[in-house]
Amino acid sequence: MNRSVNVASLWILLWTVASSSACVTQSVYNEVSEERDSLAVELERVRIERDSLEEQYYEAQESYEDERLTRTSLATNLEKTSKLASKLDRSLAAERDARIAAAKALAARESELAKIQSTYDELVTDLESEVSAGQIEIERLREGLRLNVSDDVLFATGSAELDTIGRDVLIKVAGQLTGLNDFIEVRGHSDDRKIGGSLAKRYPSNWELAAARAARVVRLLEAKGVPGSRLSAVSLGPNQPIAPNDSVVNRARNRRIEIRLLPRGGRDEEKVGPSAETDAKTGEAVPASNAASES
Repeated sequence: MNRSVNVASLWILLWTVASSSACVTQSVYNEVSEERDSLAVELERVRIERDSLEEQYYEAQESYEDERLTRTSLATNLEKTSKLASKLDRSLAAERDARIAAAKALAARESELAKIQSTYDELVTDLESEVSAGQIEIERLREGLRLNVSDDVLFATGSAELDTIGRDVLIKVAGQLTGLNDFIEVRGHSDDRKIGGSLAKRYPSNWELAAARAARVVRLLEAKGVPGSRLSAVSLGPNQPIAPNDSVVNRARNRRIEIRLLPRGGRDEEKVGPSAETDAKTGEAVPASNAASES
């Protein structure tokens, strides 16, 4: 009997313990499950936050790269602009200097032209009788002045020595030329008739005669105060007539001394065709090519 009671008590105890254990295990399980779910939710939140941060990081990287490229481009453009500005500054400075130099040159040339105009007016006044008689022609050129003086006024026939009337005329001309700065070119012209007889021994052709006469005029101008550095004697012989050589009157017109006032540098700009420079001391003709090499 007592054994049966003990067994029954043991089973009751075991059942009680088992029931208690079951209750404890279920409670822990529930807690663990809730914590697991909470952790899962938290993990998902962290994952989402991580993905968002990664996306923001990549966007920030791209933005930084774009800004770096923009900054590099701006720096390059700034350097190019600075170089261009410096180049423009130099160009403007050069242009300004060129304009100033051109303005000064123009003012100086205008002053020279005014002097030439004054010289022209005074020559016309001083040589009024010779001009009226047709012995001298005075022409105002675009730049410069030209005097055509008949050889008959200056020289005796077949001679390169100035006569009294010719000297007086040239002295008047020299007085007007000394105050100018222009280059003065004296050109000797002749007609086309060949030189013959004893005169040909001294002047084998019209080249030599025209050269000697041009050189004689240059020597007189220099003696009367015109600087020799501004003077040149040129022989053109019969090559530039102003009238056909078909009459005594026309041939006389072609035998002439031409005095040209040329701007500095203008001597090379104006081509005069076949010619010869002359030796100012001897009056002998020197071919133009030789004269250039000897100067």
